[in-house]
Amino acid sequence: MEESEFNALAEKTLAAIEAGLENSGADVDFELGAGGVLEVEFADGSKMIINRHGAAREIWVAARSGGFHFRPDNGSWIDTRDGSELFAKLERLLAEQAGEPVPLR
Repeated sequence: MEESEFNALAEKTLAAIEAGLENSGADVDFELGAGGVLEVEFADGSKMIINRHGAAREIWVAARSGGFHFRPDNGSWIDTRDGSELFAKLERLLAEQAGEPVPLR
């Protein structure tokens, strides 16, 4: 995958995550910053960072429960370790950290 194609796909995905957070009604603050870094802050002060990593052509998630890497595969982003889909994994990780459901779709 070319870098420009990856960047466009990653930006679209991060924007969809941001829109999902906005519509979720969960008690979280978030900001999509320059360079494709989405920072989510929870009521307890903990944070989750979701960002694109151009060199690896992946989206990386740093959560309280660990770090996760997702690669594009047939229209989805798939966890490089357990094969789970990005949005499904994020909903679980966000709910764990927020203490409430955080639906993104």
